[in-house]
Amino acid sequence: MNKTLFLFLFICMKSFSQNVEYIERQGEVTFFSYTSVENIQAKNAQTLSLLNPNTQEIAVQILMRAFVFQKSLMHEHFNESYIESDLYPKATFEGKIEDFNANASLQTKLIKGTFTLRNISKPVEIKATISKTDNSYTVKGGLDVFIDDYSIKVPALLSPNISKKIEVTFNFKYAPYDN
Repeated sequence: MNKTLFLFLFICMKSFSQNVEYIERQGEVTFFSYTSVENIQAKNAQTLSLLNPNTQEIAVQILMRAFVFQKSLMHEHFNESYIESDLYPKATFEGKIEDFNANASLQTKLIKGTFTLRNISKPVEIKATISKTDNSYTVKGGLDVFIDDYSIKVPALLSPNISKKIEVTFNFKYAPYDN
């Protein structure tokens, strides 16, 4: 996993027009799916994210197997049947914060970018709250992911029990990145 982390950081730093300034190594991403039978919720605290306030760029990498569920059977179905984590081990987001003010203590902004899941990339817009304290940033927000957009197949028998819309939320606390 350290090799993957290093490679991701290297690629993101090269793609950003200036050096990365802030990093979040244990960002929190959760998802929730309402169903009539049983709600499905999972949390991932191993999300990597990079932020460059000067260029307003942000990048995120989510390891799919790192999601923790209340029931082990949900974890198994998520990774083997729906996300197919062996074939698609991560989801990514690359985007830009619109009209970002690097010095504002609190702001609500739109982040426009590309979310990739199961090797399918879609443009997304995310409303996020960004706060700055001393030398760190916190970015919180959420988006809806529609399973049909990412070719997530649900067996016909289970289809009534699985929501077509998944609510994804995130909370990243960035610290300065020391090169």
